[in-house]
Amino acid sequence: MQQILIKSNILRTFIRIILLFMFVTNTSAQTPKHEIRAVWLTTIQNLDWPRSHSAYRQKQELIDILNQLQRANINTVLVQARVRASTIFPSTMEPWDICMTGTAGQNPGYDALQFCIDECHKRGMECHAWIVTIPVGKWHTDGCKKIRARYPKLIKKVGEEGYMDPEQGFTGDYLAQFCRDVTRRYDVDGIHLDYIRYPETWKLKVSRAEGRRNITDIVRKIHRAIKAEKPWVKLSCSPVGKFDDLARYRSGGWNAYTAVCQDAQGWLREGIMDALFPMMYFQGNNFYPFVADWKQHSYGRMVAPGLAVYMLHPKERNWGLDVIRREMNVLREEGLGITLFRSKFFTDNTKGVYTFTKDFNASPALIPPMTWMGKRGPQPVKTLNVKRGMTADILNWGGARDNSGADYLLYNVYASDTYPVDVNDARNLICARYRGQSLNVPHKGRSLHYAVTVTDRYGNESQAMQSRGNDIRERRQIDFRQLIIGKSHRKYK
Repeated sequence: MQQILIKSNILRTFIRIILLFMFVTNTSAQTPKHEIRAVWLTTIQNLDWPRSHSAYRQKQELIDILNQLQRANINTVLVQARVRASTIFPSTMEPWDICMTGTAGQNPGYDALQFCIDECHKRGMECHAWIVTIPVGKWHTDGCKKIRARYPKLIKKVGEEGYMDPEQGFTGDYLAQFCRDVTRRYDVDGIHLDYIRYPETWKLKVSRAEGRRNITDIVRKIHRAIKAEKPWVKLSCSPVGKFDDLARYRSGGWNAYTAVCQDAQGWLREGIMDALFPMMYFQGNNFYPFVADWKQHSYGRMVAPGLAVYMLHPKERNWGLDVIRREMNVLREEGLGITLFRSKFFTDNTKGVYTFTKDFNASPALIPPMTWMGKRGPQPVKTLNVKRGMTADILNWGGARDNSGADYLLYNVYASDTYPVDVNDARNLICARYRGQSLNVPHKGRSLHYAVTVTDRYGNESQAMQSRGNDIRERRQIDFRQLIIGKSHRKYK
């Protein structure tokens, strides 16, 4: 009976999505207050990573990339930190990746992961360490050789590539130790697992069910390791875009559950994954039915499908922008997040996708809270003072307290020409996940009301402290993005 209800729900969701697909074209859905808006920032072969091997220039180019993402109101950056048994940060377990200096194993003179975390946090973005798990690169590359020398039976050769063996129990132990080390040392917001599956070229000697148990055992070990360090750090992965064959739509032999033993929906159900970023690099009937399936099996966790922005490029599939535009609108209407692959195709404004997204994300959005953790929201700020300056209102607040045990607070600032400020309306959100307790807001002669809320590490938001402005005369909708973004915005980065 339960299976019949699930299939019925999937069918209803799919019908709704198809109707959205048919009628949603150039219009954008209402901007939500909570939404994952993520980008994969690929470091392998410097695909998205700065190509300069000067540490100074790398930092400046990365700042430019993050500034672009901020202007489009992206709130999550998935930065590839473990590339192929090689890293963009100092590690006792694995060598430096070649993307940093052009020479494998060479120290670039700075910690790129720490720098990226710091710069993301300045801009109110989450930074997740993207960890490529099973592949360890070409057989004779430094990273692969180092692991083989230490653990001779752990790596299997398939063609010219080395892979960690999912059937060896120590694979999970090694990856859990690696992820624990990253979680302990860095203020990451998430650990994002890539390629947490059997390679498609692997000659599977066990049953598919046993293969899924092997991969799930690795995920469990990683989950225990990072949650023991910092329970608020999100564990996510990027599963194959189609979970499995559906009753009416086949996956074409390429899916997560059967083809590569990746039980991603089961991980959500069990509670060992906080979020999924499925690689849904498809369109039409290869996209929409499988979106319905992910949504129906999200179990209250976060799902932010990955969209193939790279397919817009003439050297790829040369898709029209309407493909991505429709997919983004449908995901928003369905309350799912949106993830873009890859960063460079996005920031290069391929087919106008960056321009469209800036308008699509007209207001900032908060990361959805981790409600399943059962944490109480923080205590609100006790004081909020607004001082009128010649060109800006000067806000100061204080007195908030964390209830989650993480001892870490972020602030969201809202503004409106009506009182009280509606903090449920994303259009009033002018500054999200801010780390300070004072802010200058250019007023351009307007008299505004303000509200400040507090967010803890789990994304729980407090009640608002409101401040009534004086001499309010205007009642029209104000585009606060024009007040904040731009030259004045840099004042509080």
